[in-house]
Amino acid sequence: MEDLSNDINRRKFISSLGVLGLAGLCPVPSLGAATVKDTPLPDSPIIKTQPYLQSALPNQMTVRWLTQVPCYSWVDYGQSPDNLDKREVAVDDGLIQAYNTVHGITLTGLTPGHKYYYRINSKVIEEFKPYQVTYGDTFVSESFSFQTPSLQADSVSFLVFNDIHDRPKSFAHLMQYGGEDKKDFVFLNGDMFDYQTDEDQLVNHLLHPLSQLFSTTTPFILSRGNHETRGKFARHLANYFNNREQKYYFSFQHGPVYAIVLDSGEDKKDGDKEYYGLVDFDKYRLKQVEWLKKEVQKKAFKKAKYKIVFSHIPFYYSGEGHGTLHCREVFGPILNQAKVDLLISGHTHRYGIHPPVAGQHNYPIVIGGGPKEGARTIIRVKADQNAFALEMIGDTGNPVGNIKI
Repeated sequence: MEDLSNDINRRKFISSLGVLGLAGLCPVPSLGAATVKDTPLPDSPIIKTQPYLQSALPNQMTVRWLTQVPCYSWVDYGQSPDNLDKREVAVDDGLIQAYNTVHGITLTGLTPGHKYYYRINSKVIEEFKPYQVTYGDTFVSESFSFQTPSLQADSVSFLVFNDIHDRPKSFAHLMQYGGEDKKDFVFLNGDMFDYQTDEDQLVNHLLHPLSQLFSTTTPFILSRGNHETRGKFARHLANYFNNREQKYYFSFQHGPVYAIVLDSGEDKKDGDKEYYGLVDFDKYRLKQVEWLKKEVQKKAFKKAKYKIVFSHIPFYYSGEGHGTLHCREVFGPILNQAKVDLLISGHTHRYGIHPPVAGQHNYPIVIGGGPKEGARTIIRVKADQNAFALEMIGDTGNPVGNIKI
């Protein structure tokens, strides 16, 4: 594949960045960049995954993990590893969550921009009768840490993966090229899997590999690709992740970047024989349209220094399939009018950076690579009040495209 750096001239848009340009933006301590940590799962019949962080806000963080058996779970945390003096449980409608194997506990009232330490605890419930509960052993993890986002952060740094397609070793390979600076989050831009089979697939092909790299200390955001909609376990996927508003389409702001995440759905018509009458993505995309119209009118969006959009399926350069065309039809005009700066996508398995085209898309479209060796990419993004810098790195470590706003 050719080097796809572009000479794009729009607004304050240039693409003469290069590696040194990215490296010069506010370096901060590393998250352990490309090193796989020696953190195997504890030898315990209780725990199934290490904790993984979700839904980071200046005053809260969600900690998730899985157990092998039904448990009552909680998180101990504090601002010193030697003094985890606070405890949090999950409570829904007055009931503390218990006798479950999927655990998600949100720590609230945190101080923005501060480092916290935490550990997870799961106590086995051997028997849960109406008036008698019998407890078993308790698993207590080692201590981990995270930092809450600053309330008035003036910069952000993050990575983007896409189209891993059940090749979990690609995470560690690509993380070699993620850069040495601390990342605020990692964005998974769809098609982490070929299709959804069961919980063990989530653990072995996503949750465990990510915990070896970063997810015990750095949150990740999962955006659904069309392959996440396939398979018998697809309808259970949302139980394991915390996106904003508990939807697959949402927005978030970190530092100078306002991000809109769209769920592009499937790439074929709803009536295609492969779906057996079990999908309704056209109506779903139209529902997102109504949400998107309101989103781009928000004061925070209009005031944001940089406005970016994530959509697994790009609206152009992705063939003429129904999903592509419908996204183009219903989302495209809104984003053009909203003057977004960038669309980041995947899906095609052919990386590229495509400049704005008058009458089509008024913003550049970045498309990450595919799952096979030689086609894989990792996208590095840094932004502050002076510049927005994106660099796409191929799986040999060489830059294959860059953008600067």
